[in-house]
Amino acid sequence: MVASRLGQWLSLLVCGLIILKTEGYDVEITYVESAVAKGAVCLDGSAPAYHFSPGFGAGVNNWLVHIEGGGWCNNATTCLSRKSTRLGSSKQMVKKVAFSGMLSNKKQFNPDFYDWNKIKVRYCDGASFTGDVEAVNPATKLHYRGARVFVAIVEDLMAKGMKNAKNAVLSGCSAGGLTSILHCDKFRGLFPMSTKVKCFADAGYFINVKDVSGANHIEKFYSEVVATHGSAKNLPAYCTSKLKPELCFFPQHMAREIATPIFIVNAAYDSWQIKNILAPGVADPHGTWHSCKLNINNCSPTQLQTMQDFRKQFLIALTGLGNSSTKGMFIDSCYAHCQTEMQETWLRKDSPVLENISIAKAVGDWFYDRSPFHKVDCPYPCNPTCHNRIFDPKSVHQLEIDI
Repeated sequence: MVASRLGQWLSLLVCGLIILKTEGYDVEITYVESAVAKGAVCLDGSAPAYHFSPGFGAGVNNWLVHIEGGGWCNNATTCLSRKSTRLGSSKQMVKKVAFSGMLSNKKQFNPDFYDWNKIKVRYCDGASFTGDVEAVNPATKLHYRGARVFVAIVEDLMAKGMKNAKNAVLSGCSAGGLTSILHCDKFRGLFPMSTKVKCFADAGYFINVKDVSGANHIEKFYSEVVATHGSAKNLPAYCTSKLKPELCFFPQHMAREIATPIFIVNAAYDSWQIKNILAPGVADPHGTWHSCKLNINNCSPTQLQTMQDFRKQFLIALTGLGNSSTKGMFIDSCYAHCQTEMQETWLRKDSPVLENISIAKAVGDWFYDRSPFHKVDCPYPCNPTCHNRIFDPKSVHQLEIDI
């Protein structure tokens, strides 16, 4: 019996690996060594990096620049903890990463962007590429230079042919999705007007709400991120001229003024925001939310009602995007976070859909002006196509850093 079950398990594992292999492909890392002399470096002073899959056929002059996620660090202590990881040093990054979903090079998995030049920018500054502090503390040797890294990487890509782009997209997941929102107009400004430029943000619409204890946890956290990294000068001036800089880290306060077309993909019950904004550990000292955060099926009726209230606040915050026809959105009612990088949620037979339209089709139709897409799902648990996240209960630390 045991041998039989082991055989079944191994068979499933092999099948899973085969599926992953056919749906994704490995792309080598590229280090931007020339950036070091400009001070455009990771937290530890190492060179920034990205993974580049060249375009082909009709897509050779189309460019998709996708920013990796990974949270933020809000003081020297939390930034030091990242300094010796892939989120703070290119020396710790794997040499190859798998491209799938929006980054797939197969037409059946990514019909509108499969043949584009596709870049995944590694995230190693801890402030969504907004920081720029000249001084380096000799004790910590931390470099807060994310804004310089963004410029250096884009300049490197321009030299490799992106300056001749016919179409260009800035996208990102989570903290990278926030990057694509904050830097959207800046990215547009680097191209001639003849280039069609748009932005996508996947799970990057973080909202300013109180946690379950009634505290403004995320606003305080963002204020510390902005202060530590010297981010204020790199946030949109139209926002910082009216509001405190940390409020301009929230899309709801600045997205309306974005002139470049932008598309928001987000779960209304974003699993990272539920875990870290609504019910962070500091607001739940007795761990009453622990099981619920691991699996939405474990949530009590009271917790589900709190999450429904979060959805309402999310939708109110989303009105900060404005109702311009140049802006699109796909807001599903899943317990999920980052849905464009994984094939299962981007485009597959069982992918999440809104009115029978997948994320891939909604984004593609919107980018190519085939049809607008501006849809919000009904409340949980109405959508049977959701791929709701289930987290490993043994990995408690994952709750606070998974992104």
